[in-house]
Amino acid sequence: MRTALTIAGSDSSGGAGIQADIKTMTMNGVFAMSAITALTAQNTTGVSAIMDSTPDFLHQQLEMIFNDIFPDAVKIGMVSSSELITVIHDDLIKFNAKNIVVDPVMVATSGAKLINDNAIETLKSKLLPIASVITPNIPEAEVLADMKILSSEDMITAAALISKKYHCSVLCKGGHKLNDANDLLYHNGSFEWFNGRRICTHNTHGTGCTLSSAIASNLAKGYDLSTSVKRAKDYISGALNAMLDLGKGDGPMNHAFNLTGEFAKESISEYEFV
Repeated sequence: MRTALTIAGSDSSGGAGIQADIKTMTMNGVFAMSAITALTAQNTTGVSAIMDSTPDFLHQQLEMIFNDIFPDAVKIGMVSSSELITVIHDDLIKFNAKNIVVDPVMVATSGAKLINDNAIETLKSKLLPIASVITPNIPEAEVLADMKILSSEDMITAAALISKKYHCSVLCKGGHKLNDANDLLYHNGSFEWFNGRRICTHNTHGTGCTLSSAIASNLAKGYDLSTSVKRAKDYISGALNAMLDLGKGDGPMNHAFNLTGEFAKESISEYEFV
């Protein structure tokens, strides 16, 4: 069985972060492992507290994983400090990790920065150059390319600039009122569009985590990058289209929309006991 490692923060409400990554990897047919960068107290309405892992503890998690069950792919999500980013970089280099997918979680949909400028610079200098592919949304791609993105043509320009600067493939995610969920993959000097349809739901918590984890899962299984992106987009469309509605805010999608089998069945109705 192929394996994948997620390096990210924990979402106590289960819709994003480590929890979404593990669900996604499991549903995409790989054995999921995790190294936790932070604990959060959050639900669908917001985050009330964050507690970062120490650099030494994160290092120990990574060392124990790589020395035992070597991952076929690695997904990296939100990492809030330069010290933690440096640990991840050094350990991935040390163990010669492969198929590294970086979701550069820097900017919220609202445009607000989620990590400080120093950590962003460390992310740029240490993690992006060792990535196989990075998956920025529009605001994050604007930061990385140092330009405004107002059109599909701008997405192509920005992705090319980012790819050339950091020597990695780039999946620039659409949406954010720019297009109808069409994503652009820039790889080896050429680009490919992956068209999608905007699904009418506000329950989209964890979409970035889920997409990057699905890509990592498919890379782990040996698919090429283009096929991995296509399969990941199909998976996330199914999870969104299941129309799960939980919580009082922007809820999670149904990662297990395609789960079948005896142990996946819901509990039987009380009336069936009669």
